[in-house]
Amino acid sequence: METIPNIPLWTSIPFVLMLASIAILPIVAEKFWEHNKNKLIVSLILGVPIVFYLIFNGMSVELEHSLLFDYLPFVILLGSLFVITGGIFVDGDIQSTPKNNTILLAIASVLASLMGTTGAAMLLIRPLLKINSERKLKTHTILFFIAIAANTGGLLTPIGDPPLFILYLRGVHFTWFLHLLPEWFVTNGLLLLIYYIFDTFQYKKEKTEDIAFDMTNIQPIKIYGKLNFLWLLGVILSVALINDNIIPSLKSSPYISFIREFVILILLLLSLTFTKKEVRKSNKFTWQPITEVAYLFLGIFITMVPVIIYLEANAISLGVTSSIQYYYAAGALSSFLDNTPTAVTFYSLALGLVHQEPQIFANVPMVAGIPANILSAIATGAVMFGSITYIGNGPNFMVKSIAEEQKIPMPHFFAYMLKFSLIVLLPIFILVQLIFIH
Repeated sequence: METIPNIPLWTSIPFVLMLASIAILPIVAEKFWEHNKNKLIVSLILGVPIVFYLIFNGMSVELEHSLLFDYLPFVILLGSLFVITGGIFVDGDIQSTPKNNTILLAIASVLASLMGTTGAAMLLIRPLLKINSERKLKTHTILFFIAIAANTGGLLTPIGDPPLFILYLRGVHFTWFLHLLPEWFVTNGLLLLIYYIFDTFQYKKEKTEDIAFDMTNIQPIKIYGKLNFLWLLGVILSVALINDNIIPSLKSSPYISFIREFVILILLLLSLTFTKKEVRKSNKFTWQPITEVAYLFLGIFITMVPVIIYLEANAISLGVTSSIQYYYAAGALSSFLDNTPTAVTFYSLALGLVHQEPQIFANVPMVAGIPANILSAIATGAVMFGSITYIGNGPNFMVKSIAEEQKIPMPHFFAYMLKFSLIVLLPIFILVQLIFIH
């Protein structure tokens, strides 16, 4: 059995500060935090000391693995999905009835697993806003869109949400996440049902003249940049097929696996080359969001290395052993930090548990080195609870910002929790645990 190096707990402080910066600085230092260069500065200030510590203490292999085999594929995948979906523009205006809105949210729940929560959210948020432009009561529609398109819809594939991709990189088979279909179906089904009922009440409160204008102001739905669906399919197939589960020869050297990233980069370049500039302009495409992700996660992936080492070495003493504990612990941290490092953290904790007490798990079904039921709890908790706050998952704030650009009143950080996530989302997530997580 591989020996896990031990490391002092205080080396986790930069990781805590990194996540605290992401959670707090947008609120207390908004102008400072809006500049991506400042995010990079924070990442480097917190990350560089850890780099030197790991190198001088013989842990450069762990650092190399985090940067080359986690961070780089992570950024390349997110970047490709961001660029390719940014080249697809959906235009048109249909009647904004509860039925039509619910259908659009249902489509978003499926697309989130096919093109990622960021891709689905950015593709559909502007059409959703245009469809509902004639209505006055529409804030609730944006909130449910954040929950479904930007979070819970992405539970079925590694493409769907970054924490799942990170788990995929650790050996979880691409199709394994389809085991979470019951959790996905119950969660999104309940959200759609609740939304339809609530939107029906809200629709009846709209002014008669607004509804009449909505019924007459109809424009056919048109999709521009359709070639990008081909590049998107290429990314999905690359992630699904170019891995050592499908191609065992990739195990001969970890660097051979970069063939997948090379193919994905080619697809990104094809999207940039063959998409008309007018389409990206219509989508208000900029590089700022993906640059922000790259800068922030550089700091996260460096500073979390000591945390992962510590958790693997001290899993037993921390007392987190049941799948229910993993579900709520991963969910709680995903709500207020970021769900990707949260998934990595609890995967490492489970891996340490298996290393220290292998006899306990002798007859337990295992996936990627940890019990399958714990993996399900981590994946489900990390993805779904990312919708509890605006900072739980990257697309949440992006959707909020786009809605506010169009003068739609959005609840502030705590109001979002009190008026929506704690009374609508949390009961559903508890029900999911009671049914599926044991």
